[in-house]
Amino acid sequence: MSYIGTVSHGVVVLPAGAKLDEGSQVRVEPLKKRGRKPPAASSLGEMLLRFAGKAKGLPVDMARNHDHYLHGLPKK
Repeated sequence: MSYIGTVSHGVVVLPAGAKLDEGSQVRVEPLKKRGRKPPAASSLGEMLLRFAGKAKGLPVDMARNHDHYLHGLPKK
């Protein structure tokens, strides 16, 4: 038997008619909400700034010549 409840003010509320014996151990796991989107940044640039400075050991001209390093095209 399993029930799906919701959290209201920090308390799990089970559907009407759900019966559990007093003292029963339960497991509570959050379910993924369908169609839930990650919090939106105010702009694409702000979202991408989270990754700024993360890559280490890249060539100094990586931004200018990324097609060369990724696909073998001639350098600019």
